Amino acid sequence: MSFINKMVKDSLALLLFCLFLFLFLFAEELKNLSFFTRIPSTFFNVNTIFLSIILEAIPFILLGVFVSAIIQSFVSENVIRRVVPCNAYLALIPAALLGIIFPICECAIVPVVHRLIKKGMPSHVGVVFMLSVPILNPVVYASTYFAFKSTPYVANARMLVGFISSIIIGLIIYRRFKGENILKVQKEDHHHHHHQRGNKLLETLYHASDELFNTGKYLFIGAFLASLFQAFLDRNTLLSIGTSTTFAPMAMMGLGYVLSVCSSADAFVASSFGSTFTEGSILAFLVFGPMIDIKNILMLYGYFKKKFVLYLLLVTPLVVYFSVYVYQLIFL
Repeated sequence: MSFINKMVKDSLALLLFCLFLFLFLFAEELKNLSFFTRIPSTFFNVNTIFLSIILEAIPFILLGVFVSAIIQSFVSENVIRRVVPCNAYLALIPAALLGIIFPICECAIVPVVHRLIKKGMPSHVGVVFMLSVPILNPVVYASTYFAFKSTPYVANARMLVGFISSIIIGLIIYRRFKGENILKVQKEDHHHHHHQRGNKLLETLYHASDELFNTGKYLFIGAFLASLFQAFLDRNTLLSIGTSTTFAPMAMMGLGYVLSVCSSADAFVASSFGSTFTEGSILAFLVFGPMIDIKNILMLYGYFKKKFVLYLLLVTPLVVYFSVYVYQLIFL
């Protein structure tokens, strides 16, 4: 019965994507039909934004699920234990710095971290890795540098605040969930696929496909909600508080959560607000968005326990806001 329920959910997710793809491809023709002329154009914008988020995220999702599958098939628990320092506090620094060499954005990092924690990586180390990689990776640094050519120090500030924030959040998670399992029990955890054992390639492909459907349905839901917010959001309200050093970072963090733009491209979105919002608030957008947004919070719900996800959702904005506020006091 659980297998049937899973198939139904996966089919509905696929059907939703096909429906939006159809509307996207034939939007102009449909607008000319008498029935669709009564539908506000904003609803067609929802469709366009939804597909743009999905198409932007899919390559990174594929990268993430294949990395996750490779970890499952080829990386043993002993390797994880050897790589991660024994000291719980010292392990945070290399976990954050790994982002420098991993070109993975927030669209793909959740299944990778889930698999690493299942393999034996300490939960708080996995959280630091998950939060820092989408900010510190070289692709994101390059895109931020080019988006802020006139103020290139923004790219360095993003790396610095992202690094510090992820370390602080990791420490908090360690103190709160020390020795506690934060992973949600997956149905596939209860059985093994004996017919694929011994063939690492088939095992990797199986895990990748299973991970893709598990991650994809949450991505679709998150992208749909984000597209609704983007289409109907009154940005004039946000712009009215853009000059406040206290409230502007909050507003831009909220915008980062709602827009759910991939960290590989969010710097170009942020730079468009440069003439209206403070530099501190732009920095808050660039740091908080890759850590927590609508689509990846839903993916987190698919892999982690609700209590942990809610706690992370509470702690992350507080830490990022505090880090950005301190940065403003010192450097701006």
